[in-house]
Amino acid sequence: MLFPARRRLLTALLQAQRWPFQPSRDMRLVQFQAPHLTGPHLGLESGNGGGVINLNAFDPTLPKTMVEFLERGESTLSVARRALAAQLPVLPRSEVTFLAPVTRPDKVVCVGMNYVDHCKEQNVPVPKEPIIFSKFASSIVGPYDEVILPPESQEVDWEVELAVVIGKKGKHIKATDAMAYVAGFTVAHDVSARDWQMRRNGRQWLLGKTFDTFCPLGPALVTKDSVADPHNLKICCRVNGEVVQSSNTNQMVFKTEELIAWVSQFVTLYPGDIILTGTPPGVGVFRKPPVFLKKGDEVQCEIEELGVIINKVV
Repeated sequence: MLFPARRRLLTALLQAQRWPFQPSRDMRLVQFQAPHLTGPHLGLESGNGGGVINLNAFDPTLPKTMVEFLERGESTLSVARRALAAQLPVLPRSEVTFLAPVTRPDKVVCVGMNYVDHCKEQNVPVPKEPIIFSKFASSIVGPYDEVILPPESQEVDWEVELAVVIGKKGKHIKATDAMAYVAGFTVAHDVSARDWQMRRNGRQWLLGKTFDTFCPLGPALVTKDSVADPHNLKICCRVNGEVVQSSNTNQMVFKTEELIAWVSQFVTLYPGDIILTGTPPGVGVFRKPPVFLKKGDEVQCEIEELGVIINKVV
């Protein structure tokens, strides 16, 4: 546990460090499929909302999954940088199917009550240390896939979140070293069955968070050197076009570095591991009266610089 004085010192140290990554031409890594290709491929999204450059066509020796790509480290990233600099053919967005940028990670780590304004919404104190729970990797779906309402729940809710993707293996990582272990960031939708989270299963959160399709991710893994400051990004969620959540990642209680330091005390982090960093206020369960997702709803989760994911509820 970080004592208040030590926590203030750590925060000051992190703020004193100039953000070490200057934005360059965006590197937006994706996993995708196309009718003329066999199986999933790795690609580069040509700008936010653009078409896709096929990295496996540029270099057939590259792996075809993001986890393997990240495991190989700098060697594969340098190939992606060369592809980004080259004038390569772009597959139109209409001709590809976007998959989640990371599939089958070793773990999906989640953080509860990590926005100051979300704590105020619930009339609860700001946590003194991160509240950690998990989702199973089987809950991950793509950025435009459907969210399936399970018959076991009548209280399915929305949560837009900034997701951190780990780039290299580490344990007992210092907060001041933590960004070296980050590959990049993506948008997550932490779909939540509130009845199972808050009343059933002994109030353990896991089952309410991990139904199939309850973790849409994407559209791209935006590398850390392409994001000016992950802790100063507008973040919002819209349901059927109406803004239901609107905040900024500067409201996060524990920033990326602190979360990585905290979690890595307990578990080894591996390339491709995902950390969902918490949600801002505006979720359905705390509305008066509560509002939950229903068949036919469309949820858009958007984070500045990272993009938007759109999921139909069925």
